Amino acid sequence: MGRLRTIARRGFLIGSVAIAGGVAFGVYAVRRAPENPLIEDRAEGEAVFNPWVKIDANGITLIGPHADLGQGVASSQAALIAEELDVDFGQFSTSFGRPSAAYWNTAMADEGVPFKSTDESFAAESIRSVMGGVVKLIGLQGTGGSTTIPDSFDKLRQAGASARETLKLAASKRSGVPVDEIKTASAQVILPDGTAIPYTELAAEAAGIEPVQNAPLRDPSEWRLIGQPMERIDVVAKSTGTQTYGIDLATDDMVHAALRVNPRKGGGIKGYDPSAALAMPGVRRVLDITGGAAVIADNTWTAIRAANAIEFDWGPAPYPAEQAQHWETLAASFSDDLLDRKWRDDGDIEAALADAEVIEAEYRSPYVAHAPLEPLNAIVRVTDEGVEVWTGHQVPRQLQVLVAALTGHEPGQVTFHNQYAGGSFGHRLEFEYLKQAAEIANQMRGTAVKLTYSREEDFAHDFPRHIAMGRGRGVVANGRVEGIDLSIAAPSVIASQLGRANIPVPGPDAQIAAGSWNNPYALPHFRMRAYRVPELAPVSSWRSVGAAGAGFFFDSFLDELIHAAGADPMEERIRLMGHDVSRKVLEAVAEMSSWGGELAPGKGRGVAFVESFGVPVAEVVEVTTVDAGVRIDKVWVACDVGTIVDPVNFENLVQGGVVWGLGHAMNSEITYSDGMAEQTNYHAHEGMRLYQCPEIIVRGLENGHKVRGIGEPPVPPAAPALANAIFAATGKRIREMPFNKHIRFA
Repeated sequence: MGRLRTIARRGFLIGSVAIAGGVAFGVYAVRRAPENPLIEDRAEGEAVFNPWVKIDANGITLIGPHADLGQGVASSQAALIAEELDVDFGQFSTSFGRPSAAYWNTAMADEGVPFKSTDESFAAESIRSVMGGVVKLIGLQGTGGSTTIPDSFDKLRQAGASARETLKLAASKRSGVPVDEIKTASAQVILPDGTAIPYTELAAEAAGIEPVQNAPLRDPSEWRLIGQPMERIDVVAKSTGTQTYGIDLATDDMVHAALRVNPRKGGGIKGYDPSAALAMPGVRRVLDITGGAAVIADNTWTAIRAANAIEFDWGPAPYPAEQAQHWETLAASFSDDLLDRKWRDDGDIEAALADAEVIEAEYRSPYVAHAPLEPLNAIVRVTDEGVEVWTGHQVPRQLQVLVAALTGHEPGQVTFHNQYAGGSFGHRLEFEYLKQAAEIANQMRGTAVKLTYSREEDFAHDFPRHIAMGRGRGVVANGRVEGIDLSIAAPSVIASQLGRANIPVPGPDAQIAAGSWNNPYALPHFRMRAYRVPELAPVSSWRSVGAAGAGFFFDSFLDELIHAAGADPMEERIRLMGHDVSRKVLEAVAEMSSWGGELAPGKGRGVAFVESFGVPVAEVVEVTTVDAGVRIDKVWVACDVGTIVDPVNFENLVQGGVVWGLGHAMNSEITYSDGMAEQTNYHAHEGMRLYQCPEIIVRGLENGHKVRGIGEPPVPPAAPALANAIFAATGKRIREMPFNKHIRFA
């Protein structure tokens, strides 16, 4: 049981209750299905088969348990249910799951175990099973960590199959035809004589039947939707500008709020003068809130202008005020007293280093903002009877509990209406804006309050990707890489996130080293140590989390060693690879890119491989040196998620991840001066420009036997692949992001 204390980012709750889950509650509690949240408001004649499917005379509704943040999961989740329910796109509506333990995310348990994803030993699988049971026990509902498809793949297909078989049973009772002679197609039950009965006509009868459990799933050879290109259910609305996001919502009695909170995150407020704001037309009130003030006005523009007119006297930051101090703190943190964990200790690295010429390098990864296109916003209405919340968020149950505590209600009195979100990248895992919206609305009971962050506030109060520093020592011999000793110092993402909720972290944070310690290479000697850095700026989960930095450190250093050994970067990676599925990914990207072919003068190619969230991803980047700088021409990507649900959306997510990874590696960072983030809008925190975007060729492999998600894994290899390509083209090693500090991009 001792290893249960080694907890990764989303495993914090799992480890702390694992013993209670296994002993105090027992096997029965784990196996028992959570209460179906749809039953409490079921209408007359409505069949509620399970938490994911309901049908009445007016239509079919499929409930997706995960939030859609732009990654297309509303469509993917619906497709998984529809595959087994035998309904077609256009024959159903969808909605997001409400806060409920019924929507627990079992896949999050995989991140809470101290094993590589490639480790399928009895011990590893046993702990994963225990963790999955505990996640179910505590009802951990959330979207993140590329877990939507892994969590949904079996669960939602089983939901569809259960509803299908129950409808067949209802048709059998009506017609007298044996169930095994009844078929289904296109939202209809088909009798042997060809009679077709729409599901909606059977709903009232099915409502009186106990739903069929353990219904058989179809063989993959019979799949109609899974593995085929699908048209996303939101594509028309998003293409025509009619999609409704949280920021678009309004209620009849609504007032608008904007705020200013100490830009020195976590700092206090000494005082402020609201007179200029109160003198502006359309301003109704200025309210005290924790750490600052909020303006209530007739519209958002007035509220933001008025908030900016208030003069504040801010307190100091509870972390180093200047960016240089942050790097100095990192550099001083490679010490035994700050060792978070030694994640790998293969072979005898000390002996290998002692007997050879040691190659050394240091790498840096900066703070980076989330900066989704839709800034944070929420509508909250507080009354004595309850609370209503409208926003796009990733953790509904925790939101419900938090808002209830802030307003003096019970969690069941908080109604949450989840919305499509205009991006998140981890931003909407946080609760600060919801705390503020609830605090404001609680002072204006009976009135709906819409809080909208200005872009500047969204940047100023973002909890960015964590800063990190990596130091590598390595040895080569006889044209081969023999050993790597990699140390990484970074603040703990999970400790920072949970610290804001006053929850202690019961173990090491695997995200400090993610993308490096868990790589499947079979190096003769490999040591990986993670050091937890205290007292820096607060941070949060960011698309791919620790792997974005640690993956850059490991693969870049591996590339340096390969070149020092005089080996081919692709061939040596393939030779070192100790995992068959990952090796095939590397071989695929080599074949796709015609690796080893002759390149024109000024061109260079770099390859990188990073495994994150259980997904092996290899990328080749091709660049050309031109008068204006370095131009990125083309990217090839190969990855393996076991089963691809929708090849079109899969390609979209991979391409988007590559652009995200490249753009931030090229241009983006958050720096602090006087305790405040210096970058306050996109002009100072650029991604990739459209003219800089390369052609991106994607190949999805399906050799892995576990179904994985693809939202985050394409991000980490992008930075090292680009850095390695720049070296191949120019001979210049870049060991610090963003790269534009050292090179110009065309």
